[in-house]
Amino acid sequence: MALRINDPAPDFKAQTTEGPLHFYEWMGDGWAILFSHPKDFTPVCTTELGYMAKLKPEFEKRNCKVIGLSIDPVDSHENWAKDIEETQGTAVNYPMIGDTDLSVAKLYNMLPNEEVGTYEGRTPVTNQTVRTVYVVGPDKRIKMMMTYPMSTGRNFDEILRVVDSMQLTAKHFVATPVNWKKGEDVIILPSVSDEDAKEKFPKGWETVKPYLRVVKQP
Repeated sequence: MALRINDPAPDFKAQTTEGPLHFYEWMGDGWAILFSHPKDFTPVCTTELGYMAKLKPEFEKRNCKVIGLSIDPVDSHENWAKDIEETQGTAVNYPMIGDTDLSVAKLYNMLPNEEVGTYEGRTPVTNQTVRTVYVVGPDKRIKMMMTYPMSTGRNFDEILRVVDSMQLTAKHFVATPVNWKKGEDVIILPSVSDEDAKEKFPKGWETVKPYLRVVKQP
């Protein structure tokens, strides 16, 4: 069954580069980013893992943990991490799941449930759909997901921007407009009447259209 936004994020236990891990327990009461890779020692993913290591402190400021996944054993991840540090200038500083039996990839619909076998004999092409980013909220529900082709590096600055937006809009009755960045104006939700908006946003707002009311970021 396909996963959708606001579905419960599947829980799992797995072996990682930081030891055995129970996903929900590891998350605690914060946010989490699960991002997957088709295969170890692939060029685009090497750059992604390095950049995510650089961004990890920014996610931590937002109470958001980071975890990677690849369908290769943990010892392979550890060897790959040496290349990542050498070529990207940053050591991998978050756990990497060794999904050798494909179980987590199947749980998260990155491979079909009827897929047979283990990591052995698989190539990046046979794993090409294992290239997804999931953002999971403190309620253990999926808040965002996106899948990229193997030839295109993912934009993790955009993931950081989306986390900022989701955390803001979870607390206030607003949405964020196109290309929004932290600190910029936001939009009052259409479900909020003008009367209620006066109470929630006492400094006022700009009415562009009755359904488009722009206000300073709370």
